[in-house]
Amino acid sequence: MMMLFVILLSCVAVSRSAPLSCDDLNKPLAQMRADHLEGRWALVAGSLNHPASLEALKRRDSITAFFRNANQTSNHTVYAQVNRFGDDRCERRAYRLSLHDGAFTFLVDGGRFNLTGVFLRTSCPDCLVMRWDVESPRRVSLDAYLLSSGRREVEQAEMEEYRAQLECLGLPPPVVMSPSAELVRRRPARPYALRVGPPAGLTAIGWTENRPRKLLDFTGSVGPIKTVNDCCH
Repeated sequence: MMMLFVILLSCVAVSRSAPLSCDDLNKPLAQMRADHLEGRWALVAGSLNHPASLEALKRRDSITAFFRNANQTSNHTVYAQVNRFGDDRCERRAYRLSLHDGAFTFLVDGGRFNLTGVFLRTSCPDCLVMRWDVESPRRVSLDAYLLSSGRREVEQAEMEEYRAQLECLGLPPPVVMSPSAELVRRRPARPYALRVGPPAGLTAIGWTENRPRKLLDFTGSVGPIKTVNDCCH
């Protein structure tokens, strides 16, 4: 009887530690509520299959993302991002996201580019894994980003899970951001002041001046760039 118990216990341990399949690793979440996104997120790591943009990502000291919900019942949220270089140079941008269950779409006036994606499963309790599908005249790419709302580094098992997701997607090893590089502490206020080109009855969000003309992404290589020193603090 004792031997049977040991065998059964071993089988349970093996089943718990068995690696997930690619279908399971990259299965989109069934739902992502806007209120879960609210607040500040740090980019922990990222990867994409566009070589120039991947190299550009490596030159960022830190990347801070902010989500702000329109209201408690809306399925739209404002996404703002600040790319930081050193102590006093930043690039910032903002758009409205439309959430559809576990998927999202960036609402862009004029159809300048298409950026859609899904939230992927993760065992990290304070993380997001976002898959971006990007199409523009200058770039077509698949991106996957790991963000955390509470930490700059994740546990080894959580990072290995993310690396496995990248491998399943055919993406290169991740660019891991420095946990010691300073984040932007407060959400930039100015991007929310101007309404531009509402698509399909909705309002996309742009800069208060010099409306962005190119593609939003984490790398900034083909993105709308607004460099201001005061956004770093």
